[in-house]
Amino acid sequence: MRKTVRQAGRATLQLARAAGLAFGSYLFITVLLCAVTATATVVGAGLLPETVLLVRRIAGAKRRQVAAWTGREIPEAYVPLTGPLRQRLRTATRDPGTHTDLRWMLAYYGYGSLLYVALPLWPLGLLVDGVRCGLLDHDPVVLPLISRLADLDAAWSTSLLKPSPKARLAERVEELTETRAGAVATHGAELRRIERDLHDGTQARLVSLSMRIGLAKRTYDRDPQTARKFLDDAQDQAEDALSELRHVVRGIHPPILTDRGLPGAVRALAASSGLDVTVTVEGLEDGPRAPAAVEAATYFVVAEALTNAAKHSGSDQAEIRLDRTLTGLRVLVRDEGRGGAEAISWAASAGTQANGSGLLGIRRRVAALDGTVTVTSPEGGPTMIQAELPCAW
Repeated sequence: MRKTVRQAGRATLQLARAAGLAFGSYLFITVLLCAVTATATVVGAGLLPETVLLVRRIAGAKRRQVAAWTGREIPEAYVPLTGPLRQRLRTATRDPGTHTDLRWMLAYYGYGSLLYVALPLWPLGLLVDGVRCGLLDHDPVVLPLISRLADLDAAWSTSLLKPSPKARLAERVEELTETRAGAVATHGAELRRIERDLHDGTQARLVSLSMRIGLAKRTYDRDPQTARKFLDDAQDQAEDALSELRHVVRGIHPPILTDRGLPGAVRALAASSGLDVTVTVEGLEDGPRAPAAVEAATYFVVAEALTNAAKHSGSDQAEIRLDRTLTGLRVLVRDEGRGGAEAISWAASAGTQANGSGLLGIRRRVAALDGTVTVTSPEGGPTMIQAELPCAW
């Protein structure tokens, strides 16, 4: 009996919250109609996107209520309301996720009255079931109905609020659009870096090499010793140019990945980082290798994370973990430094740091392969950067 009473009390509280949200929906529908009318008259066009944001918040509150009762989250899928007014109006009227919320809100408008009828059932049920259990030694009847009504409200709201296939598709298209933009930006930054390295380094050395060879040709007959000196200088310039070209090639696709594979390349990075780095590899040294693009992105994540740790963390210790998962590859880089990596990254990106470097560069490279990046870096440390890259093994 006590367990039933506690469950009924919890269900009554859940239904009371639902009833309060339903009452808020009654009031909000009036606001929504006013916003639609104002948009039709053009004068109040800016009201509609803001009203849609409120619709999303109300639906989000219901999702959290249901998750608190059932223990299962209801996913949401919205197209972001950003850009100029015309774009926000188009998104507000066409977003499938918002259409789902509006259907739920209109249905809730009629369903809410049932909640107000159900609320008085708990004290009445407590009285009736108390008599049945105390005097007649029967099982409670009314109180379990309150819990079932809360279950019904949760199931009904879940079915109405879960994203439709069209909403999920719209969200995925938006996500891929952002990913593509990030990949294009990263690619552009890489092209500019390669162009700068070739122009300032290799090209300058090749020009100097050509000049030395030309001087050697002109002075060879009358002054062989001077010509020999020019040829020695030309050889030095050729070796420097080759070194510059190797540096550029390593930035495109590190040859060490081809020679040693990802585990060996990461161990080489750790050894040259200037930090005391522990490298742990699980499931990657046997079996098929990951695609070249995935290995290159993982190598970049490790290189950037170790560079940031050496520059900013204030710690001389770090840890790298590489794991093969069922769906791809996971890399974790951890340092024991002062933390605050996100703040450092944002400050750098707002200043002189290139868009292709730092945490922003890591996110873009991983997102281009449909992967995810998680950064945990509280003040005081430690800092953990984890990337998940999908691939077929």
